[in-house]
Amino acid sequence: MLVLLAPGAPAETVVRAVATDPGPEATLGRDESFYVRIEFTTDQPVSIWARPYSQDKPVPRAKSNASLPHSGTGHALGWFSLDQAGAVDELRIKVGGGKPYKEWDAARYSVKLNGTGLPVARRNRAAWVEEMLAEERVRYQQDYERRMNEPVSTGSMVFMSFFMLMVLGLLLVGAGAPLWGLWKWRGGWRIAAAIPALVMAFVILRIVVDTARDPTSHNLWPFEILMWGAASAVAMGALALFKRLARRGQTEADTD
Repeated sequence: MLVLLAPGAPAETVVRAVATDPGPEATLGRDESFYVRIEFTTDQPVSIWARPYSQDKPVPRAKSNASLPHSGTGHALGWFSLDQAGAVDELRIKVGGGKPYKEWDAARYSVKLNGTGLPVARRNRAAWVEEMLAEERVRYQQDYERRMNEPVSTGSMVFMSFFMLMVLGLLLVGAGAPLWGLWKWRGGWRIAAAIPALVMAFVILRIVVDTARDPTSHNLWPFEILMWGAASAVAMGALALFKRLARRGQTEADTD
């Protein structure tokens, strides 16, 4: 596996992939994780991620690890998985941190990975992967307990309450509006309403299934709900408007 250090990466943070599971040439099924053991040295807290690339572009529809801050010297676990068929010819280790905050490619590795897009039985993971996953679960639990014990300001409470109400509202509208269209509309309008309904069902089901398998796989799920719920609401609003205009045009034609 060839390492190419990214130009311009700050000298105070050095990362290096020391192992992968499976190897750098492998076939991955849908949602099958490719793990990277990353050795790091840094004099500032940084987050570290593994990202798949193909022909110098990020691979679309791929999930990758979240990261708590790392500092000093040690090992971090990176991973990514593919949602659909495709090839990966480069693994990039990305680092984020500093003041002002920035992200950069800290290292690049040539790989030959083929994603089938098909479900597969879970393969046995390497012992170091299991060990690092267990360590990460402990770290995330400790971080959660620390944040829960921190005093929350009134402004933060108001913001979080408003944010979660907005997420809940868009979830209800984004999922409820297409269901209402399926119930009330007929013909082509019902078929059109089925599209955002299926999209919302897929998004919600994927979040539930993925987090049941790996609690860290959708750390930003409220933003996913915001994005897809808003898209569904806009789509249903546009359909309702077009349907109303079509009905008005038909009424005027009948009158004439």
